[in-house]
Amino acid sequence: MNNDYQKQLEEILGIAVQKSASDVHLTPGQPPILRVDGQLSPITKRRILTNDDTQNIAFSLLSEERKKSFLSKRDIDLSFNYQDKARFRINIYHQLGQVNVALRYIPTKIKTIKELNLPEYCHKITKFSQGFFLVVGPSGQGKTTALAALIDEVNHTRFDHIVTIEDPIEYLFKDDKCVIDQREVGEDVLDFHRGLREVFRQDPDVIMIGEMRDPETISSAVTAAETGHLVFATLHTNTAAQTIDRIIDSFPPYQQNQIRQQLASTLLGILSRRLVPKIGKGVINAVELMLVNSAVRNLIREGKTHQIDMVIETSSEEGMISLNRSLADLVNFGIISIENAELYSTNISELRMLLKK
Repeated sequence: MNNDYQKQLEEILGIAVQKSASDVHLTPGQPPILRVDGQLSPITKRRILTNDDTQNIAFSLLSEERKKSFLSKRDIDLSFNYQDKARFRINIYHQLGQVNVALRYIPTKIKTIKELNLPEYCHKITKFSQGFFLVVGPSGQGKTTALAALIDEVNHTRFDHIVTIEDPIEYLFKDDKCVIDQREVGEDVLDFHRGLREVFRQDPDVIMIGEMRDPETISSAVTAAETGHLVFATLHTNTAAQTIDRIIDSFPPYQQNQIRQQLASTLLGILSRRLVPKIGKGVINAVELMLVNSAVRNLIREGKTHQIDMVIETSSEEGMISLNRSLADLVNFGIISIENAELYSTNISELRMLLKK
């Protein structure tokens, strides 16, 4: 790293860590901008960045090989260690011919299922010997953090071999009872699909896939769950029903029935997560949790995913949680506002009915 730009970046990251910012944005024509409790705010004491500033900060983070890749592909993902205090997931990209840098803060300490206020049933998920569990939600809603909590619980409670395939590696796991191999796409393995193909030769018990981006990766993940592995993965979708539709629709029509049958037999559940601003300060977890019982399996097999929301709503005794129920509880406990609950709801009229009860 160029010393001047290293110092400039580390000063900005120091402020970000101090203010508990979730993200940092470096954009030409603006001072450095932080996202704190979901809101963007500039670091007013820092000068406005030029394109030379952002470009040189970006280039100081890249090896020559990665610099060539960035210039040809126009964007790149990587991770960065800040003084052993934190890690940052970084995306460097072009906009209007200028270089921008977006950094996501990753704490060094992996929070537990309890600390993240995830559903109790998540503890049971970590005890399965095989199957497929997905953590979904929009970008920036804590999918990777929830996945890390699940993997770390496996690490502390089972004697297994865990292999992760990530782009980039975010949380660093420390072996406890498990042996953990973390493979970064672009550094340790060519792509997700190849990493999954190779993983079968590495004697894994548990596999974590940072993100499922294509049908080949999805197909390999489902096959891994079918063949005696516990597989965790993330997907950028909003709800459990939408997730199943997205997976099936990513395949050509002649393959859709096969993937539908495979999903019905391997899927353990889907956790959808939102980070909702609290009244006052901070954010809190709102969730949807779908568990795969016989009713859900039949709906997946028969292509009736539009009925899954009703099963979730009526299966709270089994541990299922609807997002609206989670949001309504947070409103009733005085933790979040009705306005924010409606903002994060996928069915506002149903939420309003729940709040009137």
